[in-house]
Amino acid sequence: LFQDDISVLLVEKEELLIFSLTKAEHYNKELFYSLSFTRQLLSWYTMAQNPNMPQVEAPGTLHPLWVRCDKLDLCATAWLGVETVYSGNKTSGVKLYTVSCKGPTGDETSFTTLDDLKQEHEKRHHASTVATKGYAQYNLFCSLKEESMMFESQSSVIASLTWNNVEKVLECPPLSSKASLVSISALAEGLRTGETEWLEPMETQSAVDLTRALIEGTAAVLTNLCTVCAKQKAKTDAIAAFSSMVIERGDLDFTEQLWEKMRKSVTSYQDVTECLKIVVKAVKLGKIKPWIHKDSNSTLSKLILQSYQQQIDAMPLTGLTPANMLLELGLDKIRKDFINYLVGKELTTLNYLRYYLDTEVELQEQVMRVRKLHHLLEILGTCSTFLSLPHDRLFLFTQSCLQYYKTSNYDEDHVFQLQIKPALISYFYEKEQPFSWAMEVSSGQGSKEVKTALYLSDKPLVDHISFDLDVPLDESVNGESEKMSYYRTMVSCSLISFT
Repeated sequence: LFQDDISVLLVEKEELLIFSLTKAEHYNKELFYSLSFTRQLLSWYTMAQNPNMPQVEAPGTLHPLWVRCDKLDLCATAWLGVETVYSGNKTSGVKLYTVSCKGPTGDETSFTTLDDLKQEHEKRHHASTVATKGYAQYNLFCSLKEESMMFESQSSVIASLTWNNVEKVLECPPLSSKASLVSISALAEGLRTGETEWLEPMETQSAVDLTRALIEGTAAVLTNLCTVCAKQKAKTDAIAAFSSMVIERGDLDFTEQLWEKMRKSVTSYQDVTECLKIVVKAVKLGKIKPWIHKDSNSTLSKLILQSYQQQIDAMPLTGLTPANMLLELGLDKIRKDFINYLVGKELTTLNYLRYYLDTEVELQEQVMRVRKLHHLLEILGTCSTFLSLPHDRLFLFTQSCLQYYKTSNYDEDHVFQLQIKPALISYFYEKEQPFSWAMEVSSGQGSKEVKTALYLSDKPLVDHISFDLDVPLDESVNGESEKMSYYRTMVSCSLISFT
């Protein structure tokens, strides 16, 4: 609610005092005021904006003002706000806002009813007709972690629905609602500069032993692959579904198999170096002439291709070279996984993926572009596997995401939205409780539109006040079936006209 730039005109003993706060993030969250003092601030603001009071003149345009309150009054007021209303270029009035809040409860009889909300609106505006609107948000899916990728990840997909003509508090959104899926994804940093934080090995054999086994083609390789498959099947349905969506390919070449072995077993830089020395030596001596994909672009792949012609360049495995070679193997493998899914499912074409598959850019930029694809794949994995959205919705969503990331920097906090029909996801939310629900009553039009709203949320919407919990948030009410406890926030608006 706090604006970026705020200037408040105070008039005291005929002197002008300017109280300014430049950025919301620098504002002291512990600072709040009594209701009487806050009303005085808003009163001076209103007087300074009123063209009928020339004796009180604002030094330029005043930004909207929001002031934290101490919530000690009977209405538990947490915020008071004011903004200027314009008619053309002229100031015509102000809107005053009041935000009151109460602690969480699962007792629905204590919630403000629709009739209560309408009466509150009528007290302030005396409107002959009012409109009602509902909002609801459901968390459909969260915390997806896929071990076989380079990045650990967490994502959540939220269904946001809006509809007109609300009939009661916490009503389920009708199928006529407007719905969109909102995906928020955060990817942990997979590559670090400076010290490398090695993961716990997922294999009992050492990286060197696994590499030797791969080269020698012993039975241990087949045993290992079976073990990996068994582990994959033992995962939760969510992870297994995501894994089968992208990872399970039957055409892994030598370098991809080597990546799979090393990522599960290396515990030090020395491991990486020793494994690659074994492979490079075997290639140079002609001990192996493994098959690799023709479009592989890693340094090791190029070395293997040279071995076919018995023209092998020198390969000093010193400095950061082994680490970069391992990174190249991972990027090659993941790019092929993504192509396998996106092109195989006819969600895009190789030509459209050219930006993301470019290996001519420097290595860290390649990593960033793969991160962008991974961000997209997380969302698609949920929307296709768990929500079973139709191909046309997935296709449009894929195109919009790919287009966005061609011109935008990677942003783990970016929110992607997909417009869908509520009927496509009603099965997931009809029997669930929303984590956020709201209804509003409105009247008037344009700059004179005013609203009175009730918000129910699983988290407090104000950050400067502590609440007494009526019931623990994870327990049922009166021993009945478990119900979600909601924080209750009321926002009301008054319009003051200067004409």
